[in-house]
Amino acid sequence: MLEHYFVKPDTIDAIRASWIAEPIEQYVAWLAGHGYRPRVILRRVPLLRQFGEFARDHGATQWSELPTHVEPYVKHWVKVHAKNAYQAKRWVANDARTPIEQLLSLMLPDFRGTGRRRTSQDPFLVQAPGFFVYLREERGLRELSLRHYGHYLHNLEAYLARINLLHLSELTPAILSAFVMESGRRLSPHSMTGLCSSLRVFLRYLYREQLINRDLGATVESPRRYQLADLPRSISWDDVRRMLDVVDRRSALGKRDYAVLLLLVTYGLRGHEVAGLTLEHIDWKRERLLVPQRKAGHTTAYPLSSVVGEAILDYLKNARPHVEERRLFFRVVAPVRPVTAVTVSSRATHYLRKAGINVRRPGSHTLRHTCVQRLVDAEFNFKVIGDYVGHASPSSTRIYTKVDVETLRMVALDHEEVLP
Repeated sequence: MLEHYFVKPDTIDAIRASWIAEPIEQYVAWLAGHGYRPRVILRRVPLLRQFGEFARDHGATQWSELPTHVEPYVKHWVKVHAKNAYQAKRWVANDARTPIEQLLSLMLPDFRGTGRRRTSQDPFLVQAPGFFVYLREERGLRELSLRHYGHYLHNLEAYLARINLLHLSELTPAILSAFVMESGRRLSPHSMTGLCSSLRVFLRYLYREQLINRDLGATVESPRRYQLADLPRSISWDDVRRMLDVVDRRSALGKRDYAVLLLLVTYGLRGHEVAGLTLEHIDWKRERLLVPQRKAGHTTAYPLSSVVGEAILDYLKNARPHVEERRLFFRVVAPVRPVTAVTVSSRATHYLRKAGINVRRPGSHTLRHTCVQRLVDAEFNFKVIGDYVGHASPSSTRIYTKVDVETLRMVALDHEEVLP
């Protein structure tokens, strides 16, 4: 594998002379298999060989002793390569730590690095092991809803660990209130509603299973939100054009993002619906786009717009990585894997800000709202609009009845008019 990246035999011989040569070669194969570019491999292998020599010079004789030398070597690397404190904090330390920790993860099964790791385990698995089974089997919730429960309950689990509350039986209304108040400082009203709803279901389950001695669900009150109080976060069609114009479609990233943005604003798709598309969902023969498992529990078949189809085709021919997996959109940097709903929303946010478009809570839903508002302005029936964008309830579409944008523009005060 080394011969694919290093031309000089002396360089290959020097790498294979290292006492950690075997894991280095395994790591190179791992990088290649995950889509890392040759220049990344060329940069990382010499660093890893230097790390091996550094560890041996400082007393390491076995692979199991290498983790203790990671931080000393990172400090040494920063001292040599960082020009200032800002560089050291922002990226130089990670330039050394990331490949070393990846290498050690391959060498030592029990190694755990310092990087942020996604939590795949359900929260409260030891004390309430049947809760997510209950949500799946008795309540029939979809996986997307279960992820929301997991997110909120992971936060509760972390909070209880921080205050050293080890048993759910010790929960009190005061503790729950403190957790909700702390969460309210960083969550939106909509997210707070989701948090409180999840807590009530969880607490009622605990009481039903006799894991707590009283029903604490009634003590968790959601913030008061009035029906139709929110305004849609839509932008004008001129703003949509401005946003699309700032996408650099010459790059692989731009080709992918341009197709994603068009899907969001043309069909009003949700971020997770775009992320979940596969090659089979594009029916080129019938010129249709299929969006399965929507929030309302159905599959929608759309006519494939020529503009959207051309953007997807450009991405497939010139930017999509060569992988066996059938998902449509992938990351453009290694490790190569399908995009997530978070990626879709963050890219929409990026281009909205790059185009200088000011909107409250920018993201993929901004473009979804824009799609709906355009249909409202075209005087489509609200039932038709709800079906088009996959609203689970008519109330989700009803919010757009309160905003007649063109009329509001007509009655707006001139800049010279003054209220009495």
